[in-house]
Amino acid sequence: MRRPGVIVALGALLSVLGGVVTASPALAGRGPKWRPPGSAPPFTLPASFCGFKLGVAVPVNKEFTKVLKAADGSMTFLFTGAVTVSYTNLQTGKTITVPENGPGKFFGHPDGSFTEVHTGRNGPFILSPADAQRFGLPTVSVTADKLTFSISAPPRVITSLILHGHVLVDVCAALS
Repeated sequence: MRRPGVIVALGALLSVLGGVVTASPALAGRGPKWRPPGSAPPFTLPASFCGFKLGVAVPVNKEFTKVLKAADGSMTFLFTGAVTVSYTNLQTGKTITVPENGPGKFFGHPDGSFTEVHTGRNGPFILSPADAQRFGLPTVSVTADKLTFSISAPPRVITSLILHGHVLVDVCAALS
């Protein structure tokens, strides 16, 4: 009687150990992953932002993102890495290139509103002329240190904007 009991016990132990060894590679891969950067196509801002058409391109995009989803439908995006943005006055051809490395966080709420928090160099930070006047900032800028803003669910309206830092580059002024 003892021998079958020992065999059953050893078999159970080996089964458990085999299951752990087999499952460990799968368990190691669980959870959110850092996603490599996607493409960032160039775009043009109309003259209403700077007084001239502004070309914006991203020659270096090594920004990685991690997406975290909550049961209530909210999502958090964490991003970090190297980003370099080039700004061109399309009237004169004058260009400046600025490194704009985060990191930052995006909090998407279930109602469609969101909040972003950036630290480090942040940009391109683009405000409508009315919002730039309302918050006392340039229409197109690169900021340094902490920048926090919230945007309502559609229609998209900036509900708060706080800069605990400074404007590093007023892009329109630099290219005028």
